[in-house]
Amino acid sequence: MPQEANQHPGSVRACIVIPCYNESARLRIAEFLEFVATHDQIGFLFVNDGSKDNTLDLLQRLCLSHEGRLFYLDLETNRGKAEAVRLGLLRSIELLQPEFVGFWDADLATPLRAIPDFLEMLKERDRLQMVFGARIRLLGHQVKRKLARHYLGRIFATVVSIALRLPVYDTQCGAKLFRVTPDLSRILAEPFLSRWIFDVEIVARVLRAAHGNRSLVEEMIFEMPLMQWEDVAGSKVHPTDFFRAMLEIYAIRKKYLS
Repeated sequence: MPQEANQHPGSVRACIVIPCYNESARLRIAEFLEFVATHDQIGFLFVNDGSKDNTLDLLQRLCLSHEGRLFYLDLETNRGKAEAVRLGLLRSIELLQPEFVGFWDADLATPLRAIPDFLEMLKERDRLQMVFGARIRLLGHQVKRKLARHYLGRIFATVVSIALRLPVYDTQCGAKLFRVTPDLSRILAEPFLSRWIFDVEIVARVLRAAHGNRSLVEEMIFEMPLMQWEDVAGSKVHPTDFFRAMLEIYAIRKKYLS
């Protein structure tokens, strides 16, 4: 069963879930500590997804040093990123009752300093429900991605856009923020079909909840071009996962959009 270290929620307005599997060597503790020291309304919930290294010990020490701002959820067996994120988001909503929840990749390929920009977008637009990071290579933006992964990503994004019939650019960026609503809890209620492309499944569930009204969905989701993103060594996603993901797109479309 999941275990938690500190159950004394503070007054955080937003909680960001960080899925962690064998991250003890990559987790940039100093950056998280610096961020919470300067952003008093944002907290983090780290999900240890059955790690085999000392990730759990690291998270326990980290969270005990900042009770009320840093939390952890321990999944004793590996569930995969999709389930780690889903359970983390649901637990964040239950434990902290924040206005906003989201998830961020543990390697901080997207810097933490982007979080306030995501929050500001949700605050400015009342109808907006979700902000997704988008890795777009533009002049003046520091988006550094391996060439092969960039082109595979563009092919994948095109297939997703066709399958969903939405002009989505980058479903797979690991930086997302959501407004907490009863609809969000319903979208997260059941486990995802996919262990990796659950981001696509989230959009498909939103479409289903909107009864296929794509104009409404386009008002609910905003893709935020990132100022900085960089491939970090040690990624658990490999080029071969691209082909498995294609099959999962078909399964998602069949379940939610047929």
